[in-house]
Amino acid sequence: METTVKELTDSRTRVEVKVEPDEVERRIKEAAKRLGGEMKISGFREGKVPPEMVLQRLGRETVLSEALEGSLGDWYERAMLEAQVSPVGDPKLDMQEMPDAGEPLEFAIEVSVLPKAELGEWKGIEVGRAEAQVPAEAVDAELERLREGFARLNPVERAAADGDVLLIDYEGKIDGEPFDGGAAKDYLLEVGAGRVLPEFEAALKGARGGDDVSATVNFPDDYQGEDVAGKTAGFEISVREVREKELPDLDDDFAAEASEFVTLDELREQISAQIEEYLEGQIAEQFRASALDAAAEKATVELPDAVITARASEMWSRVERQLRGRGMDPNTYLQMQGKTREELIAEAKPEAEQALRREAVLAAIAEEEGIEIGEEDMLEALQIPPGHEDHGHPEPAEALAELRGSGHDKLLADDLRMRRALELVAESAKPIPLEASEARESIWTPEKEREQKGGLWTPGSD
Repeated sequence: METTVKELTDSRTRVEVKVEPDEVERRIKEAAKRLGGEMKISGFREGKVPPEMVLQRLGRETVLSEALEGSLGDWYERAMLEAQVSPVGDPKLDMQEMPDAGEPLEFAIEVSVLPKAELGEWKGIEVGRAEAQVPAEAVDAELERLREGFARLNPVERAAADGDVLLIDYEGKIDGEPFDGGAAKDYLLEVGAGRVLPEFEAALKGARGGDDVSATVNFPDDYQGEDVAGKTAGFEISVREVREKELPDLDDDFAAEASEFVTLDELREQISAQIEEYLEGQIAEQFRASALDAAAEKATVELPDAVITARASEMWSRVERQLRGRGMDPNTYLQMQGKTREELIAEAKPEAEQALRREAVLAAIAEEEGIEIGEEDMLEALQIPPGHEDHGHPEPAEALAELRGSGHDKLLADDLRMRRALELVAESAKPIPLEASEARESIWTPEKEREQKGGLWTPGSD
């Protein structure tokens, strides 16, 4: 494959692609084989029509069209990687004339790309940074969670109340028919925990061991199980036993049972240290983002509306994939929101613009600082996480070889390059107390007055 890159106006790029004749012919034969598996021709077994006969019956142009349909996605990805173009949004395809046998296939792709940022002074920027403070309530809550994990469940002869655990069998039906996941035996359910649908749980409050109860459950339209979403099910539930939780005393004996520590004070200190470590990680992540936004405010990035809209569309497409992965139709989600796809994309544009500004600034910093990613950097990034050695992960060298075979090593290198640029921004920033930063942001300046009058959006202003 050969690619030629031509920069257009308004952050658009045209990539001209030439696919060699040998590959075109190979794709045609693969398409003919696929089509032959679906054809019925007298004298041949069903699904066994040879490619030569398929070409003879359907014609080269028809089979080539089938080959293109199955190949353009792969060629597009390869062309972008080879041309080192990072597209934003959907491409526009410009297909040339269909090639004759022995000729290359030529087509062009126009895509929006990230514009180049003109950096301001980004080193030494003062950025607010919070301090990790562990509330005593957070430690207490974690201790309570531990106590819950070591609770004893004692059978009782009384009506079930919130906090009790019921041992139940149940069977559900929709329109008189069982459904997947609608039945279970020896199921433990904590009353009042809110882990099941409200109607199911409500039917069990006040039940006693040996009771048989019925529940009518209305599955929400956005329920993760698409087969039952929006439907009504009837459940027959047998309460076999009511069990009361008995929590252990919060003392040194509990600390010794629940951990490697001897005293409760030691356990508290360990929990506090773990929470502090978590908070420090969150604060560091927020500081990096704030430092980048501060650098972006001082940079000039010309973002055409078409590029922002393209990124917002990409964001919605990701949401659609996530919804389908949870078994939900995106159209159902739109109906629940009472909005159209176009309205949600428009609402996502400020977030899309901020993301694009950040990326453009990071790319400019990486270029200015000469950040390069080598093989050792990629091998380090592909290291198998501790504890996952037996989970089928390939060795770093093997994984890198696979990435190179598909051209995706460039994507890994780009990602690492941006990460390193982000770390450089954070390391170069000057942390100040968060209170001082917030106070400074509230001070009136002529620049802010102009921004407000002009209705300009700036990162972090939502």
